[in-house]
Amino acid sequence: MILKKRLLLVLLCITSHTVFTQNTALSKKDSTVVSSWIAGIGFHAIDDSEDAFRKLFDIKDAWNAVPYPSRLSIGRYFKNGIGLEAILAYNKYKKGKEVGITILEENKNYFSIDSRLSYDLNKIIGETGWFDPYVGVGLGYTHANDGSRGTYNGVIGFRTWFSDRVGLDFNSSGKWRMNNNTTNHLQHAIGVVYRFKAEKDLTKKGKKKLDLINELEKENTRIKDSLAFVAEVEQKNKELEEKFAQVKEKERLAQLEKEKQEALIKKENTIKKAIDALDKINFNFDSSNLNTLSKNTLSELITILNDYPELIIEISSHTDSRGSAVYNQKLSEQRLKSTIKYLLEKQVSEDKIIGKAHGEEKLLNECDDNTKCSEAKHKENRRSEIKIVKF
Repeated sequence: MILKKRLLLVLLCITSHTVFTQNTALSKKDSTVVSSWIAGIGFHAIDDSEDAFRKLFDIKDAWNAVPYPSRLSIGRYFKNGIGLEAILAYNKYKKGKEVGITILEENKNYFSIDSRLSYDLNKIIGETGWFDPYVGVGLGYTHANDGSRGTYNGVIGFRTWFSDRVGLDFNSSGKWRMNNNTTNHLQHAIGVVYRFKAEKDLTKKGKKKLDLINELEKENTRIKDSLAFVAEVEQKNKELEEKFAQVKEKERLAQLEKEKQEALIKKENTIKKAIDALDKINFNFDSSNLNTLSKNTLSELITILNDYPELIIEISSHTDSRGSAVYNQKLSEQRLKSTIKYLLEKQVSEDKIIGKAHGEEKLLNECDDNTKCSEAKHKENRRSEIKIVKF
């Protein structure tokens, strides 16, 4: 009775530790991407008016955008939160929009290339996994409204991730001119981003959870090691026996499958050798009639098809190069027709034959329209070929 109570107590302790450990198991939310490459493509709008930084949402009069993807980016992001990016953008200033202190009288092109040093704010506020706010600074070059300028850039934005790889990027950049004869401007962007060559690590909460799990495992192990009961040993032995039996059964089934595949391969090789050993089905010049030798070959083929009813074959008919390509195509179709007709007359099922006519397209030698050849060489091309399609 005392032994049973001790056994029940130990099993209860082990069960409670196991359940608690399982409830605190690591999940996908406990890890996050800490470094990666990110490529992006998307849209952007430019506000290059004099009031760009005072009237942020003067969309109607000052924002310029094109209705197709116009911004490309590529960046490398490191474990310490720092990111290095390169960005290319194209846009078009629209006639009637405010640029600087003037209203455009015609459309103007906009090009920019920017470099950026950014910082992941999750390093400060804590990892969220799906929400990625950042700030950054950089340098750039802009050609717009028929003028060029170097710029000092500042950016604020965030990425929201739908998976470890795909997300959306929203950001706004202020671009301050390096020379005084141009304007400062704003660039607002949204795009799809793709993360690759990513490295993941546990979040702070994940690391704490892992430490807790490890402590629970150590405690669970200590309880098990301190009280090794016969019932537990017997249970483990039973599990080992079951696993051993499963392994043996898998080995037996695997051996049966291997033998089956080997038999199929052997049978297929036998059929292939038999077909390869058949004499060629050749035709006389400018004729689609089967000669005696070709009929003998087809009779041997019929024997193979009767021996292996699961076999499906392809018969392709060809001509030599003499005559026009159109005529030779029709001639190869007639040769194919006579070949298949002979097989059908010998009770070969139509669904076991696939026919193709190639005319003079697939010569076996150099005897094309520009090469003079002997009759023997031309004869090589006047043939019907047989190959296995399905076994």
